[in-house]
Amino acid sequence: MATYTTEIASDKLVSDNPIHQRLLKAYIAAQPWISGKLLELGCGEGRGVETLLPLADSYLGLDKIQEVIDELKVRFPKVEFQQAVIPPFEGIADNSFDTIVSFQVIEHIPNDRLFLEEIYRVLKPGGKAVISTPNINHTLSRNPWHEREYTPQQLIDLCSSIFDSVEAKGVGGNEKVWAYHEANRKSVQKIMRFDIFDLQHKLPSSFLRVPYEILNRRNRNKLHQQQGKSVVDIRHEDYPIVDDPAKGLDLFYILKKK
Repeated sequence: MATYTTEIASDKLVSDNPIHQRLLKAYIAAQPWISGKLLELGCGEGRGVETLLPLADSYLGLDKIQEVIDELKVRFPKVEFQQAVIPPFEGIADNSFDTIVSFQVIEHIPNDRLFLEEIYRVLKPGGKAVISTPNINHTLSRNPWHEREYTPQQLIDLCSSIFDSVEAKGVGGNEKVWAYHEANRKSVQKIMRFDIFDLQHKLPSSFLRVPYEILNRRNRNKLHQQQGKSVVDIRHEDYPIVDDPAKGLDLFYILKKK
């Protein structure tokens, strides 16, 4: 039986629904750019396979967790999945893929520049990569699972130093989404007021993961109990793609190689 951490939002847990829908939106929004040979970096439980597969000639999904890969091979026998710890992208030749997607992954990668350089390397000329990552300006607390988070301009600068074109957008939210986010913010602030020594920013991430998981899960369940139907009713349509990444809960960038 799978264990769902708050870092891996599940479509099977009602309290995770707002996060699941937000993550699903990236796949749906990426559809116009999908063509040819598709590579997904950090495919997780396969949230977007059914969304993107019909648009691609082939689909290769990479993830570091072997158990996840084994389950995906059973669910999608016609799709290729491989276990890999990236970067580098070992065994993948230069100029191999028409499209690459990687959602909520780069923030976990210690060497983010190498990660992007490898994406550029394996893209075919004229290829496109679509990535998403949290907008640090809307992050509610330190996430000990993340190596870093970015402001919109920080990620634009990093991507522009590698790719030939960067189209910066964001995954925004309607009034329903921002009301949930505000309730979440207030709830998190109540928890964080006990961190009088700002330990969340001073302790090593390994010390914070267990308490973060316990408090985050408790907080999501509390919000579900308090807001009830509004948590369940949030759908991917409630997360519009916005042209100004500063207005996005997540950054959503289209990276192009000439």
